[in-house]
Amino acid sequence: MTLTRKTFLNLAGAAALAMGFGGTAAQAQEVTMTLHQFLPAQANVPKLILDVWADKVEAASDGRIKIDRFPSMQLGGSPPELMDQAIDGVADIVWTVVGYTPGRYPSTEVFEMPFMMTDARAMSSAYWQMFEKHMKDTEFKDVHILGTWVHGPGLLHVNKEVKTPADMDGMKIRGGSRTVNTLMDKLGATPVGMPVPAIPEALSKGVIDGTTIPWEVTGALKVPELVGNHTEFEGNALYTLTFVLAMNKDRYESLPADLQKVVDDNSGLEFSIFAGGTMADADAPSRQAAVDRGNSIVTVSGADLEAWQAVADPIIKEWVADMDSKGIDGQALLDEARALMDAYEG
Repeated sequence: MTLTRKTFLNLAGAAALAMGFGGTAAQAQEVTMTLHQFLPAQANVPKLILDVWADKVEAASDGRIKIDRFPSMQLGGSPPELMDQAIDGVADIVWTVVGYTPGRYPSTEVFEMPFMMTDARAMSSAYWQMFEKHMKDTEFKDVHILGTWVHGPGLLHVNKEVKTPADMDGMKIRGGSRTVNTLMDKLGATPVGMPVPAIPEALSKGVIDGTTIPWEVTGALKVPELVGNHTEFEGNALYTLTFVLAMNKDRYESLPADLQKVVDDNSGLEFSIFAGGTMADADAPSRQAAVDRGNSIVTVSGADLEAWQAVADPIIKEWVADMDSKGIDGQALLDEARALMDAYEG
């Protein structure tokens, strides 16, 4: 499949140039690339981040780059396959949740630790800096990363009121990564791993009792219509997930130097901060929609918050030990991430 698509695109471009039809048109659009992701086109990430990025790249290239966008897994496969689609060239560019391939990119999990994140922009900034230093030529060596970011504060959306860890006992809760599933297990819930698009059906059929997602995506999934209770946490977020915008390495390296620069100029640190901040900013309107429906929103604070943190603390220690077993200094990653977030000035 990969070879067929690549060969077709390469031959089509070569034929247009060789035959000389529309020399001006051929020059105006030298490269067409596919961008594949799992959310519907109207969701916040494609609408406010991915389309903005693609439009900027197209404009900066003076029309020489065209990016065809394929939402909702329209090119086939499932969300956990997106990274391999980028590596293999099934898609030129993908946006995905790193945790959909658990254990494959272990250093990124430093940004998924419970009660670690206070500001999505600060954490997305730290993520990009640590990606360049620790992950670019190791865990992500087979793909060209364009952006790294996290969402706003993670919370619970459930079919009953949840205030304490004891309230989670026996509930079936969807988690989006290995770390989040571990947290759900520690809280006494049964973690159910599934990609975001599967959440509405799972909630409506009672396969799960709740889900862990940020506010911003609840509207596209109609979650406030499917459950009437939401549990937030004061201060640091209960959890976060990590994302990457990834490009096929050969595809990037095949671009002319000036078009590589166009891609580079619209990627990296500033783009990562923009993406994480945009996701976080989109939380408020979605939260208000739940308020307008009359849903119950619990905010855990004070002594109640300490009980949740006590359950979560061992997860960090266990993760550090797991990283050490892989030859990665987990405590050093934690310390560096916290220092970079503290140093972020916006």
